[in-house]
Amino acid sequence: MTHNLTLNQVNQDVQQCIQNCLDCHSICLNTAVTYCLKMGGAHAEQDHIRLMLDCAEICQTSANFMLRGSNLHAHTCGVCAELCQRCAESCERMGDDAQMKACAEMCRRCAETCRNMSMAMA
Repeated sequence: MTHNLTLNQVNQDVQQCIQNCLDCHSICLNTAVTYCLKMGGAHAEQDHIRLMLDCAEICQTSANFMLRGSNLHAHTCGVCAELCQRCAESCERMGDDAQMKACAEMCRRCAETCRNMSMAMA
């Protein structure tokens, strides 16, 4: 299978990945700080909070790398995809919780576009 993408398609893919990273950064940071810490219990466990903050941070970094046109963005996107996947799994372990499900869903969307970006540019 060959990848004959036009510049416009590449730009659209990059723009979508940037937007997903920014959205994921926002929901992870907001959920960790304003929701999970207030909920307490499993929501506020150190490993879960750390993972959510790590996810938020790598999403911001990946977005910044793409916005700058860094030729290393495929590397940050690869790490971002892995962290987003782990964060989604951690959020889903919180059970039937609408906020955690929304966070997990955004993490999965971000993981998918970042994974595609890291493979496309590798």
